[in-house]
Amino acid sequence: MKNMNTYKLVVVLIATLFVSMISACNKDFPNRLKTSSENDTLGINAKGRKVLYIIVDGVRGKALKEINPPNIAKMTKNAIYAYDGLVDFDKNAITNAGGWANMVTGVMNAKHGVVSEDFSGNKLSAYPSLFTQLKAINPQLRTVSIASSGVFNTNLAADATAKLAYENNDVSVKNAVKDELKNADATLVLAQFHGAEIAGRADSYENESASYTNAILQIDTYIGEILDAMSKRKTFADENWLVVLASNKGGSIVADPNSTDFTSYADATRNNFIVFYNPRFNTLFVPKPDSEKIPYTNNSVRFDFTTSTRPTAVIQDVNAYNFGSLGNYTIELLIKSKGVNPYYPTFLSKRAAGFSGTGWNLFLEYGNIWGINSSLGSQAKGRVISDDIWHKLSIVFDGKNAKLRVYTDGQFDQEVTMNNTNVNNTAPLKLGYLPSDGNQSASILMNSLQIYNVALTAQEIANNSCKTTITESNPNYKNLIGYWLMNEGKGSTFKELTGKGKDFLMGGTPTWESFDDVGSRLCPDISNSFYAKVPNSVDIPFEIYQWLGISIKPKWDLDGKSWNPIYSDIKP
Repeated sequence: MKNMNTYKLVVVLIATLFVSMISACNKDFPNRLKTSSENDTLGINAKGRKVLYIIVDGVRGKALKEINPPNIAKMTKNAIYAYDGLVDFDKNAITNAGGWANMVTGVMNAKHGVVSEDFSGNKLSAYPSLFTQLKAINPQLRTVSIASSGVFNTNLAADATAKLAYENNDVSVKNAVKDELKNADATLVLAQFHGAEIAGRADSYENESASYTNAILQIDTYIGEILDAMSKRKTFADENWLVVLASNKGGSIVADPNSTDFTSYADATRNNFIVFYNPRFNTLFVPKPDSEKIPYTNNSVRFDFTTSTRPTAVIQDVNAYNFGSLGNYTIELLIKSKGVNPYYPTFLSKRAAGFSGTGWNLFLEYGNIWGINSSLGSQAKGRVISDDIWHKLSIVFDGKNAKLRVYTDGQFDQEVTMNNTNVNNTAPLKLGYLPSDGNQSASILMNSLQIYNVALTAQEIANNSCKTTITESNPNYKNLIGYWLMNEGKGSTFKELTGKGKDFLMGGTPTWESFDDVGSRLCPDISNSFYAKVPNSVDIPFEIYQWLGISIKPKWDLDGKSWNPIYSDIKP
């Protein structure tokens, strides 16, 4: 028994020495969380968990990184933090109200419905705020919202124990927060500062703007005072505070013309910063993924014209996709072609033979360009695509105006006048080689063939020029009469996805290839997990609930995730 007690004493002494060494290197903010339980090596003595939540409106994360305010910089030494956080990654317009709603409900715009600054049409009764949830769970918890925007309290903090609003008066918010931190019962204290948003809106959200930078630095001094007040609480040594510091949104700036980033990470209005601070946390900087090099990853059949097999795919119903006389249709197709000066090989057609008879065919030709030949009139030529890079081709049959137009990667190439010839025929819609073509030097991959029963406008084509797929949210989805991703990866069928068309069946010997191409002109669909690699605004309520020991119920349907800290001592 004596030996066991000696062993315990040694363990305690070693742990105490380790904690003391860590504390000696951590002098940026008072670290009183450790002083009351330095010998509590297992963290058995539970401390009261509390949250200080500071919202700073209109501060771009990238601007904050460049400005590097001193108090926030100190916080990051004991924090999980990101300068490329995201307000959200939906397509909604970013507003102050929408940003706040994400931050206190834990769900995005599609659920809480906060779009406009007046909160009209919101669904906050279905997706309530932190204050409402905490009141329902434990009405005895003291929650306080101190805001520089009255609409914040009115719409998002109605169920807070106490609410104070100082319209556009950040200094009063700061003073009130300091006073509230003297209250021993405080559990969740939220402060909302609006000065940086006012400065950015009046001048610029660029960090080169003196007024914007000064506003951020001023708020940083307020943060320093608030943290000092928190550390001077009489009960601080027996408490465990999580400090959350985040911006509700970024702000519009001049776009970088050389950027190839088409993701939400490039949207300066969505760029916020998020800091989860506690003196016991190790620093953990969370960088964004490389959003300028999003690969297009998929499968395709190699339509190789150089082999004797020459794979082709046809719609067996020969009457399908006849366009009639002066019909209104659009064809879009992704293609990757390699070869040197191909001599008129056809790769998509509704014609018995290339370059003669009723119908039309898409082809490659000398100069590595592409074009369409038809019985409707003159050929229309596109631009260079035989460069082993993915391109998107668009062909518009505008019967209403008797024009046929072609586009490459959303850019207009040529327009020709259509005659009133009826192009209906009994040749099947076909991908690949036609017997009467020229040489057989082409080698092509194709994906995402789309046929619409409407002549898309130049703007509609430009809007989707880099898209590799189309979803039901697209207003033209209803006009699809044929949609084939052509990416099955095996078998001999290209499935039609709308239910309005027919499947393509392949002949010859199809060879499937997988590819992972970076640097193309395409903006492939990105999964939500790509954006979850950094802290998002909706993660904050999730983190707060967990910090306070509250079980998150599935029915809340939160969009956020948890960010687990690494502690600088050996306590869990």
